[in-house]
Amino acid sequence: MIHKFDVVVLGAGAAGLMCAIEAGKRGRRVAVLERAERAGKKILISGGGRCNFTNIYCQPENFLCTNPHFAKSALARYTPADFVALVDKHRIPYHEKTLGQLFCDRSANEVTHMLEAECRAAGVKIFVNAGVREVKRTDEFLVRCDRDEFRAPALVVATGGLSIPKMGATSFGYDLARQFGLKIQKTRPALVPLLFGAAERGQYCDLAGVSAEVVAGSGGHHFRESMLITHRGLSGPAILQISSYWDKGKPLRIDLAPERDVTAALRNGEARNMAAARAAFQGVLPKRFATRWLELHAPAAKGIKDIWSRQESDELERRVHEWVVVPADTEGYDKAEVTAGGVDTDELSSKTMEASKLRGLFFIGEVVDVTGHLGGFNFQWAWASGAAAGRSV
Repeated sequence: MIHKFDVVVLGAGAAGLMCAIEAGKRGRRVAVLERAERAGKKILISGGGRCNFTNIYCQPENFLCTNPHFAKSALARYTPADFVALVDKHRIPYHEKTLGQLFCDRSANEVTHMLEAECRAAGVKIFVNAGVREVKRTDEFLVRCDRDEFRAPALVVATGGLSIPKMGATSFGYDLARQFGLKIQKTRPALVPLLFGAAERGQYCDLAGVSAEVVAGSGGHHFRESMLITHRGLSGPAILQISSYWDKGKPLRIDLAPERDVTAALRNGEARNMAAARAAFQGVLPKRFATRWLELHAPAAKGIKDIWSRQESDELERRVHEWVVVPADTEGYDKAEVTAGGVDTDELSSKTMEASKLRGLFFIGEVVDVTGHLGGFNFQWAWASGAAAGRSV
C-alpha cells in the first residue's frame, strides 16, 4: 500500500516524536515509522525507568561536537523550560534529583504517553513494526517497508546511534547519511563504564560495589561526582562523564580526595606510618578501598609502625590526588548510554537540521555528531533538534 505524506520521520524516539509534534502543529501531514513494536522504547528505560527528561542548567558547554558552536541555535530556541511547560501541561509530577536533573516522580511511561498524546492532537500517524527496507530519492523521498510504501517531499532521520543494540540500535542512520553523500564523524561508545587492565582487575574488582566521590580527569576535562568500582572496572557518574572524552591507551587521573588534605596529620606529627595513614584514609574513603589503595600505594617496604620520611608522606598525598589508571577499554555499545560521533554537523544547517547537499533531508537527535553530558542533556538535544527540524519541514 502506498501512503502519501508531507513528512516521513524515521524513528519514534525522543527526537523523532518531538519533530513530528512540531511539524503536525504546523499543519503538515506526518508519518512516523518505528521498527520496534512501540514508540519511545529507549525513553522507557532511561533514568532507571523514571526518565531524566532534561536538565535545567543546560548550556552548549554540556555537549561534545566537532563544531562546538553547532548546537547553540537549536538549544536556544527550544529550552528546558519549554519542555517543562509541556510536562506541566500534562500534569506529570517530577522532581530535581541533583545538579539540575529533572526526573518523573512515577514512571517514564508518562513521558511517552504525553508525546503520543501530543502526536494524536497534531494529527501525526505512528506506524510501529515498520522496518525500513529501502530509501530512495527521485522528485520526493520513497521509503519502502515490508508491507507499505511511504512517499513525502521531506524525510527526517531520527534513528538514534549504536548504543544498547539489544534495544534495536543499528547503523541504519549512518548508512543512510552515507547513501546520500554525507560525511560521518567516527562513532564510539560514550557515557560508558571503563574496564580495568588485568593487573588492576586483580587488585580492585573484589571491591565491586564500593563508591566514592572523586574528580575524574582526562584530556583537560574533569568531572566531580561519584565513582563506582565494578566487577570489571570503573563506573558511576564521574567515570561515565569522563568516558566521553577518554581515548583508548590514555590515562585517567583520579583525585580520590577532592579538596582534602588526607595526610596532614601524618606530615605535621610524629606518627608518619601505615597505622596512622590507614586511620587518616579511612576517614575520607570507604574503609575497604582505603585499606587496599594504601597497601598498593604507600611507601614501599615499610612495616605498619615504621616511620616514613616527610618526602614519602608528601608523595603519598600527591598520589591520592592523582591516582593514574590506564583503562583497557570501555564496556562498549552494550553498556553505553549514547553514541559519540555521527553525521558531521558541517553537512547540516544548525538552524533547521537540514542537509545542505539535499533539500528535504534532515538528521536529528543521537544520529548527529552532538553528544551531551550525563544528566538529561541528551534528551534536551533530542527535544531541541527535533523541534528545529519540525518547525522547518
